[in-house]
Amino acid sequence: MPPPAPSGRVIAVRGPVLDVRFAAPPPPPINEALSVAWDRPEALIAEVQAHLDPVTVRAIALSETAGLRRGTPVQATGGGLSVPVGDAVLGRVLNVLGEVGDRGPPLPDGTERWPIHRRPPPLAVQTGTSSVFETGIKVIDLLVPLAHGGKAAMFGGAGVGKTVLVMELIHAMVERYQGISVFAGIGERSREGHELLHDMQHSGVLSRTVLVYGQMNEPPGARFRVGLAALSVAEYFRDRKQQDVLLLMDNVFRFVQAGSEVSGLLGRLPSRVGYQPTLATEVAELQERIASVAGAAITAIEAVYVPADDFTDPAVTAISGHLDSAIVLSRGLAAEGIYPAVDPLASFSVLLDPLVVGARHAAIAGEVRETLAHWRELQDVIALLGVEELGARDRQIVARARRLQRFLTQPFAVTEAFTGLPGRSVGLADTLNGCRAILDGAADDWPESALYMIGALDEAQHAEAAA
Repeated sequence: MPPPAPSGRVIAVRGPVLDVRFAAPPPPPINEALSVAWDRPEALIAEVQAHLDPVTVRAIALSETAGLRRGTPVQATGGGLSVPVGDAVLGRVLNVLGEVGDRGPPLPDGTERWPIHRRPPPLAVQTGTSSVFETGIKVIDLLVPLAHGGKAAMFGGAGVGKTVLVMELIHAMVERYQGISVFAGIGERSREGHELLHDMQHSGVLSRTVLVYGQMNEPPGARFRVGLAALSVAEYFRDRKQQDVLLLMDNVFRFVQAGSEVSGLLGRLPSRVGYQPTLATEVAELQERIASVAGAAITAIEAVYVPADDFTDPAVTAISGHLDSAIVLSRGLAAEGIYPAVDPLASFSVLLDPLVVGARHAAIAGEVRETLAHWRELQDVIALLGVEELGARDRQIVARARRLQRFLTQPFAVTEAFTGLPGRSVGLADTLNGCRAILDGAADDWPESALYMIGALDEAQHAEAAA
């Protein structure tokens, strides 16, 4: 018979940080959950973060501690935090403790729970990623192909369209994608979660989706652990059900930010730019669990806020080191009305290789990048002297680059209510054919506006013929 779980009492409360003294050593191990027996109806769970002496631990609370008194009894649970998994959570909204947040019925009794702290699959059983995940978004499919079973992230500052792009990827991919989707809302606004829930209800994909939220108004402990909770739900479907899982995370920077808050509350000395000294380890613990095994894969698409548009920020560089594809969003392009505001030269994908995407795709993508890069090099000259001062060959490249840039814009289904333009999903073949035709000069005589916010090139062709 296992020994009884140790019990103790709260001896200090500093916001979400609790110091708990137990009756006798040893104290509960790091990451064990503690249940605080206070006089409120809602549960108060804390997680052990540090050992102060042989009988005292420092823990971080996962919900508000207002009204908690010193001397309140605390019981160790004998294990770490866990979340409910399985078919019962499909179509539901959960928080970091696995509690239902959609005002629906409670989960069935006996629903299986998995711990949120789990090790990644051994390297020997992980499989590589070489198949492309087609999204229907032209600029991504052409220049930043996403890997099935890989990790992709969208980097951008405030207001350049990260969340809109994540929402469009959900809309575009869940419809054509027959696996399970898990959405992790890390430190995001309540309004965005509400909108996403309603969008999924209306599009009929909620029955194959699990939403896990740790919102902006919640304590840092909840925001810090919600990504791991969503990963455990995804791992259940991958490992137990052998189903492919699409994991969407918005926003991974808020995970790092919550970790920095927790680190400061625990009294750790900060590292570079004020981040926690354990930054690289915490990011790796999250990212390394996103992996493919034989028969099933977790494909991750993450939004990453870039503070002050500084791509050398330690949080951004720590996250980018784990990725297969990086979609960089540009404030300059967004200001020009180029949406999605994907910077074609800063973005990259390891899959953009002739051995993976084919020689034709790689060649067209290379020519598009080369044309746009040449235009960017000439922009200072154009600003000073005007395009008329360029040679004939350079003028032709600039004209085609401008048409390519406009062709790679696209109306989104999720913005239809605001723009009045019906969303477009464009197959990869149509994207490649359109870019090839523009590079070969087929659109040289068309006005640039004919290529703006369309789907396939046929739309501009028909509009030009009608005019």
